[in-house]
This record gives sequence, C-alpha cells and structure tokens, in this order.
Amino acid sequence: MLITSSQRSTAERSVVLLGAGDISSCDNDNDEATAKLLDDIPGTVFVLGDNVYVDGTYRDFIRCYDPTWGRHKDRTRPVPGNHEYFTDEAAGYFEYFSNIPSYYAYDLENWRIYALNSEIDVSPTGEQIQWLKQDLAANPRHCVLAYWHQPLWSSRYEDGSDAVYETLWKTLHDAGAELVVNGHIHNYERFMEMNAEGMAASPGLREIVVGTGGVNHDGYVTTLPTSEVRNAETYGVLILTLKPNSYSWRFVPVAGAAFADSGTTNCH
Repeated sequence: MLITSSQRSTAERSVVLLGAGDISSCDNDNDEATAKLLDDIPGTVFVLGDNVYVDGTYRDFIRCYDPTWGRHKDRTRPVPGNHEYFTDEAAGYFEYFSNIPSYYAYDLENWRIYALNSEIDVSPTGEQIQWLKQDLAANPRHCVLAYWHQPLWSSRYEDGSDAVYETLWKTLHDAGAELVVNGHIHNYERFMEMNAEGMAASPGLREIVVGTGGVNHDGYVTTLPTSEVRNAETYGVLILTLKPNSYSWRFVPVAGAAFADSGTTNCH
C-alpha cells in the first residue's frame, strides 16, 4: 500500500514532556539554572512535587518558584510533594496552580499521562486507586506514562523500596504502562524495565527518579540490582520524547555540568 507524506508525518508525530522535581528554594539559584533549560525546549512541563521549599506556602511559590520555573506555568502539569503538604491540605500549591485536581489524567497525542498524588491515600481501596483503575479501563492506550512525587524504588532507601506505593506500581504494571517518573530523592536514577515485584523483566515498567530541579542533592545508601544509572551531583531536567510506539529519554544537565543519560524503549 502506498503511504502518503501526510500519513507518514502523522505516524511519526512525537511530543515532548520535560521536567524535574524538588525544585525551588530562595536560598540558592539552582532552580534558575534548571529553568533556563526549559526556556530553550518546547513541550509540556511536569513538576514532580516539593516544587518549592520549605513549606509550600502560596508566599513560597510567589517568592521562590514563580520567578524561575513559574515562567512556564501555563504549560506545566504539576503534582504535589510532601513539602507542599507542610501547609495544611497543600493550600499554597492548589492556590498557585488554580485549584488543579489532586490527581488527573491527560493525553499527549496517543499517550495517556497520569499525574498522581503520592501524599494522599494510595491504598488498594482508596479513591485514587479506584479512579486510576477505572480510567485505565475506560481510556486504553498503547503507551501509558505516570508520575508522582515519592518513588517506590530508590537506591537511597536502605531496603530499596517504599512499600506504600506498591499498589500504584502494580496497577500501572498490570495495565501495561511503560514508564513511571518520580522525584523526592534529590538525585537521578534510572532503572531497568521491571515486573510488578520490581524484578528485571522486559517488556516491563521502568522507573526514573529525577529529583534534580535544584534544591540540593542526596547520595545513595545501597545499589538496587535493577538500577542502571545513578548520579547525585548534577542538577538538570529529564526530556521525554513520546512517539506513537516508543519513548526516548534524555537527561540534560545545567550549564557547566557534564553528566548525561539517554535511551529509547518501545511501547509494549
């Protein structure tokens, strides 16, 4: 069958999703350095929680976040972190982001994107998990991605995981999702594709931790067997290029830093 140029451009169409977590503090200018990366890259911006320190008040957002990453507010799809909830019910976060839902989904071309809230109930019987299961069933996609603040897997954890988030992970894994992106840990860590129990499996669900928005750095206390790449010394952003049947990732460091990471995986 003859494929026209119009059909080819549609088939090859891709979108960009980029961002980081653990971003702003009025005590340093690292968030300005990462915000400058966003200035030069088009696409939808995600922020992974702990978007502003220390308490996530509306004043913190206006004073510390708004002059840097806030200049991309109109294209940002945020989630909150534990520091936002240092203010009662994360009131500053919700005011700054115009009362955005606590968790939600959106489409980027043929990708379904889930912006979830790790700071509220994530138990199997909770409203968020029930909503997630219903939305996955009602909106089937070949390619699915989710992000929230606190990761299930991290080499920062002494035992390697935070069991609170097992249901989120398993729900997405069982639905055939491709990628989970988290913050909270102030470093960069990319994992192999994994199964529902966190064992290496391909095809599987991959996790990338990118708490590199600028506030400070965390080290590592162990090395998980599924951890492929780690860096705890570089601020930067993760760029995800979402294609109809695959995704590519690229970690871009701030000016003057050398660490980088990139790769491509097919949707399954």
